Amino acid sequence: MKDKEKAKEPPKRYYRKRIELFKLIDKIKLWPSRRGILHGIKEIEKLGEQVRMARITTHCGKTFIINDSRNSRSARWLRNKWFGKVCPVCKIPGWKLEKYSSTGFKRHYGSLLAEDKQPKD
Repeated sequence: MKDKEKAKEPPKRYYRKRIELFKLIDKIKLWPSRRGILHGIKEIEKLGEQVRMARITTHCGKTFIINDSRNSRSARWLRNKWFGKVCPVCKIPGWKLEKYSSTGFKRHYGSLLAEDKQPKD
């Protein structure tokens, strides 16, 4: 009976603390705006190889142009899980918020979010 009462918690995930912002956003698909609203990301369009910028489109139709910075406000807010509220238009599902809240960021432990290597033919 205790098992039924206890809600199933998502497994704890760890990512490196000083990971590049684009890799982190590509993985978790969330964006904290300057006003403290957490948006769901629909599309990430990188604006070039040499220029480390991208255009993010959210589910509510807002567009942001961002720089790939590990020290930026958005990177810190994502690592520390600082946000005021969730965007009502983006409709981020509850399971995604639970998964995000169970995610930890460590300096010397966790996934580097490296791209998968293509298998040789």
